[in-house]
Amino acid sequence: MKISININENVTDTEITVSCARLTPEIEKILATLRILERKLMVAKKDESYMLDVSEIVYMESIDRKTFVYTKDDYFESKLKLYELEEQLCECGFFRASKSCIVQLKYIKSLKSDINRRIRLTLENGEQIIVSRQYAEELKRKLGVV
Repeated sequence: MKISININENVTDTEITVSCARLTPEIEKILATLRILERKLMVAKKDESYMLDVSEIVYMESIDRKTFVYTKDDYFESKLKLYELEEQLCECGFFRASKSCIVQLKYIKSLKSDINRRIRLTLENGEQIIVSRQYAEELKRKLGVV
């Protein structure tokens, strides 16, 4: 991989161009990382609102019609539905693991096959998430382990 940086004082907006023979999982990961750098999500905890960097989100889940957003050290609530978050963040390295959970791929520490073709993920914060069999093959493809 070759990386070139062109510094020009006359440039007003930063532009990144990726040239490749084909789109590989490695390049998709790089692009997802770039997209996530400037994204923020409005979340709440108690009676206070926060602008959370999307890159800090480990996973999100829906419980009893409420959507919770988890970081390594804390959790928040979002007013958005899980499918709305998925639409906004799918190009930022997030993956639908089940009907009620979305995981950020970069925080996956390990995978283990589970019963009925499901996959048990261990995340960097120690949480374990079950990927339903409906989404298991897509996860393997995204991680390049098919």
